[in-house]
Amino acid sequence: MYTDDVEHHVVGWPTGPMSGAQAAKNFYDQLMAAFVNEEMAAVRTLHGDDFCVIEYTARGRFPHGFAGAPGGDRPVTFRMLQVFEFRGNAISRENVWLDAGAIVAQLTAP
Repeated sequence: MYTDDVEHHVVGWPTGPMSGAQAAKNFYDQLMAAFVNEEMAAVRTLHGDDFCVIEYTARGRFPHGFAGAPGGDRPVTFRMLQVFEFRGNAISRENVWLDAGAIVAQLTAP
C-alpha cells in the first residue's frame, strides 16, 4: 500500500514527520491499539490522478487516554483529514490532521 520511502506526517503528533512504510504501519498499529473505532464516516472525498483527500467524522473511545487526558469508556467524536499522494499504485505521501483538541476536551469535560 505504501512506497518504501513514503513520507508520513500526522500533523501535531509528537514524533513529527516519519519516513518509510514500517514507520507508517507502526503509527496505525499504535493508534488502533489506543482507539476503539466505532464509526468513521467519510464527509467529503476529493481526488485526482495522483492524489486523494478524505475528510472524516470519527466516533469511538480511547479507553487508556489520549494526549495526557484520561480514558475510560467516554465516547468521543472528532474530525480527521487525510491527504494522500500516489506514485504508481502506492501511497508515496500521507498527511493526517486529527482534531486532538476536540478529543482532549471531550475526555476532560465534567
